[in-house]
Amino acid sequence: MKQQSGFTLIELIAVIVILGIIAAVAVPRFVDLSAAAEEAAVEGVAGSLASASSLNYAASVAADAGLANAPTPTNVTDCNEVGPLLEGGLPANYFIPSAAVGDGATVQCTVGFDDNGAVDANKPTATFTAYGVQ
Repeated sequence: MKQQSGFTLIELIAVIVILGIIAAVAVPRFVDLSAAAEEAAVEGVAGSLASASSLNYAASVAADAGLANAPTPTNVTDCNEVGPLLEGGLPANYFIPSAAVGDGATVQCTVGFDDNGAVDANKPTATFTAYGVQ
């Protein structure tokens, strides 16, 4: 009599049950990462806006000091005027609510993500510092 090799039906069912339990525990952790991704993206855009505003202000200080070859600063009198400082402008579906920024002043501005382009309490927002340049 020849001995057969392979798995029994019980062993196969046990493996399928174990894989099902692992999938039931692990899949929900990875399925809904879109909210975390939106938050991280908004934080990244806010960091870029803060850097762009800082560089623009530094260009203004350099120009006011009369430094040769100083870059030309862009006027910023409102928070939403910081968006165009980014190369390519503010990404699609992001918005910056209007808030006045005085010359040489700093203001905490908000940037948010929303398909409608309006403030939505269910969508992530982040703050950045805008420097006024006139």
